[in-house]
Amino acid sequence: MRWKTRARDLPPRFAIGAFILNSGLSKRDADADAAGRLHGFASSTYPVLGKVDAPTFTRWLSTSEIALGAALLAPVVPTAVAGAGLAAFAGGLLGLYLRTPGMRREGSLRPTEQGTALAKDIWLLGVGVGFVLDAVTSPRDRD
Repeated sequence: MRWKTRARDLPPRFAIGAFILNSGLSKRDADADAAGRLHGFASSTYPVLGKVDAPTFTRWLSTSEIALGAALLAPVVPTAVAGAGLAAFAGGLLGLYLRTPGMRREGSLRPTEQGTALAKDIWLLGVGVGFVLDAVTSPRDRD
C-alpha cells in the first residue's frame, strides 16, 4: 500500500476539503432551529440519532466535517486515510438519500427534485473510494 500523497491527489483533496470544511464551520454556530432541522432530518433516517439532542448532534456533525475537511486539506495526511474518511462520510450522506422518503422517484434510484441535493454526493463516494483503491493497487514507491 502506498501511503504518500501524490501531487495529482491535491486538486480534488483541496476542492473537496475546502467545501467540507466550510460546511462544518457553517454548522459550528447553528441556532436551535437549524440544529433541530438537521437533527430531525438525520434522525428520521437514522433513528439511533434520536437518542442524541439536536445541539449535541449538530456539534458532532460540525466537528466531524471540520476534521474531515482539514484532513483532506493537509497533504501530510496520507491520501488513503483521507479517502477512507471521505468514503465513510459520503456513505452516510448516500444513506440519507436512499432511505429518506421522497428523495427518489418511485421504484428508481433516480432522484426527485428534492433528492438531487443528496444524490449529487455520489461523487464524494467515488473520489474517496478512488483514493483508497489507488493507494491499495499502486506499487510501493521505492525510497
